[in-house]
Amino acid sequence: MNVSHFLLHYGELSTKGLNKKAFIQRLVQNVNRALAGPFPGLKARGDNAHAYVPVEEGTDFSSLLLLLRKIPGIQRITPVLRVGRSLEELQEGALRAIEGEEFSTFKVEVRRPDHSYPLSGYEVARALGGTILRARKGAKVDVHRPERTLLVEIREKECFLSCRTYKGAGGYPVGSGGRALMLLSGGIDSPVASYLLMRRGLVLDFLHFAAPPYTSEAVLEKLADILDVLAPYQGKVHLHVVPFTKVQLSIYAHAAEPYCITLLRRMMMRIASEFAERRGLPALATGESLGQVASQTVESLRAINEVTTLPVLRPCLAMDKTDILELAKELGTYEISIRPYEDCCTIFKPKKPKTRPKRDECRFFEGKWDYAKEIEEAVEGIASYKVEEGRLVPLRKEKTE
Repeated sequence: MNVSHFLLHYGELSTKGLNKKAFIQRLVQNVNRALAGPFPGLKARGDNAHAYVPVEEGTDFSSLLLLLRKIPGIQRITPVLRVGRSLEELQEGALRAIEGEEFSTFKVEVRRPDHSYPLSGYEVARALGGTILRARKGAKVDVHRPERTLLVEIREKECFLSCRTYKGAGGYPVGSGGRALMLLSGGIDSPVASYLLMRRGLVLDFLHFAAPPYTSEAVLEKLADILDVLAPYQGKVHLHVVPFTKVQLSIYAHAAEPYCITLLRRMMMRIASEFAERRGLPALATGESLGQVASQTVESLRAINEVTTLPVLRPCLAMDKTDILELAKELGTYEISIRPYEDCCTIFKPKKPKTRPKRDECRFFEGKWDYAKEIEEAVEGIASYKVEEGRLVPLRKEKTE
């Protein structure tokens, strides 16, 4: 097929009212940011109906399509050929649009957003169908189950022809939904949760809890690779690493073993909340899935939530593990996540963790030491990085770009 533009369909954005323009502007900005590196000569534009990306001669069609499919806010991507409005131009364009396409049956489907066009949709479809039949000997029209459908959209100043469409990421443009701090473990679930939240328009910062020497420095390489996969969905990515060893050792020194995981999660939430407040991030996010492990029962989540006033977003909460695994494989994070580097949640895993912890018991154990001082030290000791091509580049403490 000959292609002059990629037509980007808005999906959920079409349901927006007076603020639709702001969403479209954000999407176009995100598309142009993504194009700037690999396709510096291309620039998107948008109107109330669609956004468009021109295709220059010699453009790598497959690479451009792959890039666009990773941008949240785009429901579908249609490679189109733009032609003039006369019937002769449409007939010539129809033959160019199907060039290289193999089919024995087809149909022509016409949409007329411009109702002032002198010909009806049926008349245009009939004329273009006849043109294709004369050019493709042996081809037949099948309006019910065609092997290929030629879509024709007649607009006020131009027409678009297409015979293929591709699924996009859907959701809302990243940045249209605010910001949040994602607790990133390096496992399978949190990268999937990150992607799901990006699709809803959130820009994420990432927080990881490290417990050296019990956890390996190699886990940071793993995280950098995971974030390198996620980066195209939102652009710039920052990772913040918490020195968690002292807090974790205090938990196991003062609490009954079944409660250690719950207390560990409570301390993580306290640290994450304090850090988020300092950075102006109004929400936390995790990859927790209801009932998957002991710390993810309703009772455990209630005990964990008690220590923060920030909303905690859990997009995987109602997902089956099989669905999470499937999405991780589609994203390309699964093979990275299963690398055998342990995080601080697994190295001291209790034999019989409490699945229905009581909040007063949690507070009893926490009263045995001055955890507030340790939390302050952990927050002050956080190291921040930006992710560039799978590498962690340190950020100066006073600046997070």
